[in-house]
Amino acid sequence: MSAFSEEDIKEIELMGISLRDVESQIEMFKKGAAYLKLDRPCTIGDGIRSIPEEEAGRLVALFQDLGPKRGLTKFVPASGAASRMFKILLRCNRAHGQIHRDKISSLAQDGDEESVYLLTFMDHVRDFAFYNDLVSAMGKDGIDAKALLKEGQFKEIVDYLLTPKGLDYAQLPKGLLQFHTYGQGTRTAFEEHLVEAMDYVKDDTGLCRLHFTVSKEHRDRFQALWGAVGARYEKELGVRFQVDFSVQEQSTDTIAVDQENRPFRLRDGSLLFRPAGHGALIENLNHLKGDIVFIKNIDNVVPDSLKGHTSFWKKVLGGCLIELQQRVFSYLKSLTSGPADETLLDEGLEFANKELSIRPAWDRSSTSHGARQEYLVSMLNRPLRVCGVVRNQGEPGGGPFWVQATDGSLSLQVAESVEVDPLSEEQKEIQGAATHFNPVDIVCALRDFRGRPFDLKAYVDKKAFFISEKSKDGRALKALELPGLWNGAMAHWNTVFVEVPVITFNPVKTVNDLLRKEHQ
Repeated sequence: MSAFSEEDIKEIELMGISLRDVESQIEMFKKGAAYLKLDRPCTIGDGIRSIPEEEAGRLVALFQDLGPKRGLTKFVPASGAASRMFKILLRCNRAHGQIHRDKISSLAQDGDEESVYLLTFMDHVRDFAFYNDLVSAMGKDGIDAKALLKEGQFKEIVDYLLTPKGLDYAQLPKGLLQFHTYGQGTRTAFEEHLVEAMDYVKDDTGLCRLHFTVSKEHRDRFQALWGAVGARYEKELGVRFQVDFSVQEQSTDTIAVDQENRPFRLRDGSLLFRPAGHGALIENLNHLKGDIVFIKNIDNVVPDSLKGHTSFWKKVLGGCLIELQQRVFSYLKSLTSGPADETLLDEGLEFANKELSIRPAWDRSSTSHGARQEYLVSMLNRPLRVCGVVRNQGEPGGGPFWVQATDGSLSLQVAESVEVDPLSEEQKEIQGAATHFNPVDIVCALRDFRGRPFDLKAYVDKKAFFISEKSKDGRALKALELPGLWNGAMAHWNTVFVEVPVITFNPVKTVNDLLRKEHQ
């Protein structure tokens, strides 16, 4: 007997999802997530390229020569709310009816870490780019923020920062928050991406293309901000911008289930579907039909004084991508023009092994000539990405690893902690030995050697999903997240890891990160 009524099926179809997909998702809950099999962490010389200064300069020159002639785009996932950025302030605000400096100082002296954090925030609140907006919002309601600061009365200041009575920052996406202060004003994270893109995404006609994925409820605000600042930045920077926005498609939502893996139903009996995580953005990236696309997180931006480092290494990665792509295309044109001789096959397989870390499970000496040529074409004719990685400094998130497939072949992957079997001491030991971290500093080549866009959905590892525990209306549920954008969603791409300096990675995970010298 089907778990779905006719009304359910209508609801599913209205979302653009097939009943077969929903039933497949329920089977995924029943089977459970499959963990990756880590072979070893990538290290310098074993999966990670270290680029000497002279080679870096050559790659920058190559990118500056050829990059602007290509369809360059910057792709920025920007839909996440900033609530996690303010989680400590939110907890402090809920925990205290009034927030007095004396009380918070006493708690801080007793070792309460959240009180130390709150005190740091309040002691430096004037250093945040949003301070003047906060003072103005409070002033409109007749509240003197500066006087409250002097008196050590913090409750209303925190309220006006976080809630709808003021700036409502806890509910806004990071892209709309004021990040940095300049002599002539302030910039949001969104604006910093515009300015940064000018130096490495501008094509030879002077056009900069950027694409932001945003939440449906905030799309209008992003478009309004772009409308307010776009012409000014074009004039100041001497470029033309093409800025587009998209939302995570409803058809990528996944069904939620209860603890018995039955469809979770709301109080009115309807089904509950949830956004399937950032892995669903492979659809948005696919729709771009792009050529060369840089991917970077919304919160990893710096003031102008540090942008030179970022731009230089973006061009290094771009040059590396173009150089590899040229060689891939050359091999593919020869390999698809007819039977290849042994010299070409051996050379192509050596290139695939050495430069793209393609490690098949079979022995080439025991495989037929035709099978080797077919295999090489299939492996080279894939989307290509060059990923910058930084030295591991304890940041949460994924890292570069050699991963073994079920057929015994090895490939380079970005692996997150949730993809590693927590019950395997061996796998945890491999994970813990990682020397580098994934900062989401990626440049992608999305067209094949004939100039046609790849169908990126064909290169997703559909088994690389996550199951998380959530709740709704006080009831426990299980949620399904699709393979992450730079994890399972790109699992069958050709991947190259390149070490980049840690100065290029300056994320804002909590609001006090904006007090670091890199953001001041």
